[in-house]
Amino acid sequence: MKVLAIETACEQGSVALLYEGELLSRRIEGAKNHSEAVLRDIRDLLGEAGLVPAQLDAVAFGAGPGAFTGLRLACGIAQGLALGADLGVAAICSLQALALRAEAPRVFVATDARLGEVYHAAFVHDAENEPQAETGIRCCAPGEVVLPPGRWSAAGSAFAAWPEALRQRLDDRLDACLPSLLPDAVEVARLAVRRVEQGALLAPEHAAPLYVRDKVALTTAERLARGGRA
Repeated sequence: MKVLAIETACEQGSVALLYEGELLSRRIEGAKNHSEAVLRDIRDLLGEAGLVPAQLDAVAFGAGPGAFTGLRLACGIAQGLALGADLGVAAICSLQALALRAEAPRVFVATDARLGEVYHAAFVHDAENEPQAETGIRCCAPGEVVLPPGRWSAAGSAFAAWPEALRQRLDDRLDACLPSLLPDAVEVARLAVRRVEQGALLAPEHAAPLYVRDKVALTTAERLARGGRA
């Protein structure tokens, strides 16, 4: 199996290449560096493995939710590579990739959505150790987050951005919390493998980011209403 994966939904981007059971990866620090580094790092990974895009089984990308610019970048590069090499695309939920990285059977993932909100969803690992969504992905204020019944591990940048608000609502049912954990292209590649095996890849033109929230900026009145500055 040979899968190339791109994840740029957050400040720390990454690319990964899964081939014949081996994993190669590169991390990109800082969102402003993503567009400059992604294609270079992809070229380096393919060169290190001695592959060209046409030899891949799929191209995968972290579809979000996350930073709008990063999601569009990852999707556009995945589409371009797939079109040029006649490949299918796996659009992987970035929260699912983060749940896999957390390495816990029940993971509540919450990431900072900016604008005073968080993205969140709960995942339970199946028999093949792949996290499956127990809830839909939601975007809401930290004080409105609802944890499903039971005990959970937690992961994601929202727990660093909103520690007090989330702790008040969730701490009594969390067994562990990993606030610094970010989605990574390595997990995106691993999750894409099942898509390839199931024949569930998308045609490049049908791949799209998972925005969840369409609004990316507040008006002056909305910022003031939330206690911000004009």
